[in-house]
Amino acid sequence: MKLNTSKRKKFRVSNKLKRFAPRERFRLSISRTSKNIFAQIIDDSKNMTLLSASSIEKDIKSGVKVNKTELSKIVAEKLAKKASEKKIKKIYFDRGIYKYHGRVKIFAETLRKNGMEF
Repeated sequence: MKLNTSKRKKFRVSNKLKRFAPRERFRLSISRTSKNIFAQIIDDSKNMTLLSASSIEKDIKSGVKVNKTELSKIVAEKLAKKASEKKIKKIYFDRGIYKYHGRVKIFAETLRKNGMEF
């Protein structure tokens, strides 16, 4: 079966993370579209999503209009707050097919400022 370019990139990055990352950490998977950003903390040993945050949630969407980079910061702060409530501090960052640049980089830096380690 032949995979297209984006699926190959995602497969390559995720497999490398799963191979070398410690088992006691959870995976933070990020996805973005042209307007929104989504993030999930996943337990790969149980194959289940523990937490999620996105820019289309009602409490974020109902706020004042902001640009996409500010939206990334808001979503990252919300995810970090949820993770601290569940006592999750150490994760590894799965950027998927996206470069560590722009909104993805701002998202990661905001998580680090809010106490997440990766």
